[in-house]
Amino acid sequence: MTKRIVAIILILAAASVAWMFLGGTTSGRTYNQSSKLYGKVEGLWGSIHEQKAPNVFYEQKYQRKVKNDKGKLETITETCIKNVNLDTSTVNVDFDLTHRKKGLLWYDTYKVDFSGIYKISNPLTHMETFNINFTFPSKNAIFDNFRLSINGRPIEINDFSQEVISIPVLLGAGQEGVIEVGYVSQGLDKWFYKFGEGVNRVKQFGLSMTTNFNDIDFPTNVISPTSKQKTATGWKLEWQYKNLISGFQIGMDMPEKLNPGPLASQMSFFAPVSLIFFFFVIFMVSIIKDIKIHPMNYIFLAASFFAFHLLFSYIVDHLDIYISFLIASVTSMFLVISYMRIVVGARFAAVEVGISHFIFLILFSLAHFFEGYTGLTVTIGAILTLGAMMRLTAKINWAEKFETKTFSSDASYINRNMETGNSTESL
Repeated sequence: MTKRIVAIILILAAASVAWMFLGGTTSGRTYNQSSKLYGKVEGLWGSIHEQKAPNVFYEQKYQRKVKNDKGKLETITETCIKNVNLDTSTVNVDFDLTHRKKGLLWYDTYKVDFSGIYKISNPLTHMETFNINFTFPSKNAIFDNFRLSINGRPIEINDFSQEVISIPVLLGAGQEGVIEVGYVSQGLDKWFYKFGEGVNRVKQFGLSMTTNFNDIDFPTNVISPTSKQKTATGWKLEWQYKNLISGFQIGMDMPEKLNPGPLASQMSFFAPVSLIFFFFVIFMVSIIKDIKIHPMNYIFLAASFFAFHLLFSYIVDHLDIYISFLIASVTSMFLVISYMRIVVGARFAAVEVGISHFIFLILFSLAHFFEGYTGLTVTIGAILTLGAMMRLTAKINWAEKFETKTFSSDASYINRNMETGNSTESL
């Protein structure tokens, strides 16, 4: 009995080393090319968008006297930049999320339909030229149906060499101006709307955001929506403020799709835990039912477990993740049950071995599909397994079980000597 337990522990250790190697290999395949593939996706689709509100300012010139190098006074003209707050902001953003796969990773690519209407007014008592700077949300992006107008007059833009478009607007004293801008673009991972640099005052602000996905999430250091409403395809989120002072911004973190590479690595690293539970149950049930399972049989059972992770790791980058999991599960179940049917019989193979294999390999692996529930699944599985084994083995005389081999061997030897007429005293 003791030798068998030691042999099983050694098998567990060897299998664990193999799983660590497989998990490391899969992780390397996933992340070694991650930055390279991310750059390719950016080049094909676009990067993170950070849309800034238009910056409005005017130049104020004034003169002052200073001493020159010779000590004489002279008059110089200096220019001071005066920023003007937007009177109102009405922004609409519509997201269309479409994931793209490269290698063993999914990337959160999206289309964004952006439009904004901004009102400004001349706070001065005289006519002044105001400069309106509009900054593109990303230099690594494409912009379709781009439109920009001032007071209903479309502005023709011929130079897009800079990230900023600057438009001069002449406004009389107290006169209002309306800026309208819009485009359709593509981005990656996250989207932000910035009121400006640092802390800003925002008056009469409204941003309406619609999504075609349900799992909304927000990056750090952003403002939560003031209201949200469920729609047929996702959510409608609103940010409404009358007089806001904030250094934060508005943002959306696109929901991630389950990535096959990290999932396969996690399942491989976790596999030794599943095998420990499986071996423990099979070992205990074999003692209860007095079924002899040789350590060599445990080696093949461990190999069948390993086949699940090996097959899943190398077909998941070619097939759908759920289809890959199903194929690996069926293959491993077939290997285990068909092998143990020959070793110990059909009923034990289908019931005790098959059910244990399904619970500790397939269900435990399936828990990795639900982020945050793996630990809970293992805890519940461990407690239920412990309780079941305690009840089934409560009446077993373990001292007798561990001494059975020696006692049987001595008794057999005595019987053989008695049959041949030899004295047992020589023993």
